[in-house]
Amino acid sequence: MAPKVLVVLSSHNFIESANKPTGWYLPEFAHPYTVLASKGVSIKTASPKGGLAPLDPRSVQNFKNDAAASAFHETQAALWEHTVPISSYLGRASEFAALFYPGGYAPMFDIATDADSIALVEEFVAAGRVVAAVCHGTAAFVNVVLPSGKHLLDGKEVTGYSNTEEELVGMTKHMPFLLEDRIGEAGAMFKRAEPNQPFVVVDGGGKLITGQNPWSSVGVGEAIAKAIGV
Repeated sequence: MAPKVLVVLSSHNFIESANKPTGWYLPEFAHPYTVLASKGVSIKTASPKGGLAPLDPRSVQNFKNDAAASAFHETQAALWEHTVPISSYLGRASEFAALFYPGGYAPMFDIATDADSIALVEEFVAAGRVVAAVCHGTAAFVNVVLPSGKHLLDGKEVTGYSNTEEELVGMTKHMPFLLEDRIGEAGAMFKRAEPNQPFVVVDGGGKLITGQNPWSSVGVGEAIAKAIGV
């Protein structure tokens, strides 16, 4: 049977202070999907609310010349138009090889504090499964505390969208928190490359995978594939 990866997308669609639509970021799902699907991995999708998980329209425009992202956008809409509520997957970590969170600004506003998502991460970790995220998707891990009382990220090397990158795109003031700061507050050692350069960090015995930014998405997909043995 083909291994399965559960991908969790945000349900958040608008940033009030910036007066901008938001959602998950196209290449951050498209590229890992392309890597994993080519190796026979089955992908299931969930979101906090279920149903349509909004796609950030700017990501479609910004990556219109990216062949893999464009092909994914044109052919795989069912993956984000018909997500299942995260709650439906609680208690089912044993069915999956990995859990993956794409970014986009949206996860900062719902996934980071979503009780079902936090419980889902805890279950996958307890089951010894791979947990992975790219860019702002790492927000899914910043409030996860293990049964031992230790934070999931404590003592780990972790990356995500850096403060420098946030400042360069003018979004610092519109974020509910700064991801780099919050990762550090959780006890992790935040690692970064230069802005907009691909960078992937693997820790937790190979079972905690994080990517810095959209350009890290292929590498995250490859790291997940390696970690689950495909």
